[in-house]
Amino acid sequence: MVILSVIDIVLLIAGLAFYLFWVGSLLGNIATNLEECADTVGEINSHAAVIAPGVGHINQTGAVVAGALPLLYSMAEGIVAGVAPVAAERPARPARPAAGTRRSRLHDAVGYAPGEPIAGRPS
Repeated sequence: MVILSVIDIVLLIAGLAFYLFWVGSLLGNIATNLEECADTVGEINSHAAVIAPGVGHINQTGAVVAGALPLLYSMAEGIVAGVAPVAAERPARPARPAAGTRRSRLHDAVGYAPGEPIAGRPS
């Protein structure tokens, strides 16, 4: 009984050691990825630092354009209202070949002749 208890304790300690080693390796990978992310964020911040002084000017220009949109919209409505509608033209007929249309032989293959009445239908 004592030997089985000792074996059981040794297996428990070995399982815990393996689990802790596995969790440690996963946490090491996570730490490496976070370090790379921190470097990337620092690089993005350095690129954004160049843009930051001009953001105020960009926002000001956007506000001017947004303020002019209602005026431009009303001017466009006035232009459209002043134009008389063009008379609707007849749609163009589809192009026909110079030699005329060809007779399809597909009807003959199924036993249908376009000039003959269809059986069961009054003509």
